[in-house]
Amino acid sequence: MRWPEGLWPVRMARVAVVAPAGALRDALVRVADAGVVELDPGRRPRAGRNAAADLEPAVLAAAPDPGRPAEWNRPDLAEGEAQVRERAAGAVRKGHVAAVVGWMPRAAHAALAARLAEVGAALVRLPHPRGVEAPSLLQGEDRRESLRGSLVPLVATYGPVPYADLDPTPLAWAAYVLMFGIMFGDAGHGLLLLAAAAALLAGRPRRAARLRRAWPFVLGAGITSTAFGVLYGEFFGPTRVVPRLWLSPLDSPVRLLVFAVGLGAVLLAGAYALGIVNRWREGGWAAALYEPSGVSGASVFLGAGTLAAGAYFHRPGVAVAGAAVAVLGLVAASIGFFARAGGGGTGAVETVVELFDLVMRLGANVVSFARLAAFGLTHAALAAVVWTGTAALWHHGGIAPAVAALVFVFGTALTFALEALVAGVQALRLEYYELFSRLFTTQGRPFRPWHIRMTAEEVDAPCPQV
Repeated sequence: MRWPEGLWPVRMARVAVVAPAGALRDALVRVADAGVVELDPGRRPRAGRNAAADLEPAVLAAAPDPGRPAEWNRPDLAEGEAQVRERAAGAVRKGHVAAVVGWMPRAAHAALAARLAEVGAALVRLPHPRGVEAPSLLQGEDRRESLRGSLVPLVATYGPVPYADLDPTPLAWAAYVLMFGIMFGDAGHGLLLLAAAAALLAGRPRRAARLRRAWPFVLGAGITSTAFGVLYGEFFGPTRVVPRLWLSPLDSPVRLLVFAVGLGAVLLAGAYALGIVNRWREGGWAAALYEPSGVSGASVFLGAGTLAAGAYFHRPGVAVAGAAVAVLGLVAASIGFFARAGGGGTGAVETVVELFDLVMRLGANVVSFARLAAFGLTHAALAAVVWTGTAALWHHGGIAPAVAALVFVFGTALTFALEALVAGVQALRLEYYELFSRLFTTQGRPFRPWHIRMTAEEVDAPCPQV
């Protein structure tokens, strides 16, 4: 995959499966077996399908033989054949030719065309119909065990990405593990996460096999937690095992708070940049300019930040320039709000309310990243309590060292579990509410390919007795 293709959802093609009427069934069976085509809805599905809802339907390569009742009495084959007949009934027919229409990934076109040619059918590319959005399939979403496929749930859980928008999966993963590491900064805890990632990748323990796809997140979180643990001088608390390279959260909470808010501003600026691209691809320059998640909102955000920086560093020229950019952004946003409200007095009132909400949300979004420092401070405090209690008990005689070891083990386990949960949830909250809300303003339509397994097995079971 070339790198520009990885920036978007999988590119789709509008296709028609064209076959002689007598070969339509064979062509549809091969389409179903390939599982790469989402066919347009034909006629309504037949009633009474609930009994087969839990079946995995299958079809034979050749039509069932009326002289072999077993081929008609296997529920999976009966269900698969019924679906094929429904699709065939919804086909467009002209003379002796029939066709069904749908969407498929462009990359899969050649392979399916070759399979259809075996039965005298053809796969024809059609122009993209105006006003119709193609279904969306994120890169790697159809390869669940691949690295990219393991990252997809972070974005897909938020909602289907519109086909026209950027696919932010790698960037979303990087932002998530970075924010997690800031809140979970401890080299010892990070090494535990790295060990857990290695175990998941190896499929251990077997009872956790269903969590294997999470290994890239655990690995990334382990790397960033270890890195920030070294920066904080934390290794299972303030044990002085690793030197402090930057600051201690407990000793310098204000510096950590400033860093967290500054990082949040950088992440928000990146989200605005991607949001502008998405608005332009969705609705052209007007949407990119006037939408609050486009140029207008970005101008207000950057202008307000420049104004604040100019005031803080006593640079009047910088402050005035920032104020001008923010005002231009508010003007552009007000035009968009007023036009969307339909004009008039009601539109004017709604515009004022929307502008107030825009400014307030921008401030709240930036301040929201202070939670990175708050939970990083909480993590350091809990680890410090465990270590202080361990060290205090260790120097007493008798069974005190054994009690100290228990305090350390159970205290570390509790801190690790609690803070990992908190950091994971809070990083996800920031990702969705502060960043994705600027990337996406609508949801796409997920790609739902039609798939029925084609079996070549011989069906020679006796006919069920009535």
